[in-house]
Amino acid sequence: MNSSRPYMVRALYEWIVDNDCTPHMLVNSEHRSVQIPKGFASDGQIVLNVSPSAVRHLHMDNDAVSFEGRFGGVAHTLYVPIGAILGVYARENGQGMVFDMEAPGAEEEALEVEEGQPGDDVPPGGRPRPAGRPSLKVVK
Repeated sequence: MNSSRPYMVRALYEWIVDNDCTPHMLVNSEHRSVQIPKGFASDGQIVLNVSPSAVRHLHMDNDAVSFEGRFGGVAHTLYVPIGAILGVYARENGQGMVFDMEAPGAEEEALEVEEGQPGDDVPPGGRPRPAGRPSLKVVK
């Protein structure tokens, strides 16, 4: 099954814009393939204003978000893989959603687990049972 993250990013963006708010995107600037202007990130993250009035040529698909934005008055082309998006929220009220940080190579690891051979030490589902008390977690 495809990741729900790109669908959630697009839905949150539309919801925020439809409510006349300013969509902001929290991005992991250290994620591989992220293309942002150097010197604008802080602590490995950057917040991008992706409102229709702030960007040009916005394109969102299942792989990435790309657009042209201005930093210090200079136009830059930005490319943000979906896995690098940590959250989408409205500047005015903070409403939106934060996503779990994806580990580098998580997609490749998932494929390797699914391709395990019968008799491997991995139980069905690909993960060993955790010891201790059960807990709930957000599923992507």
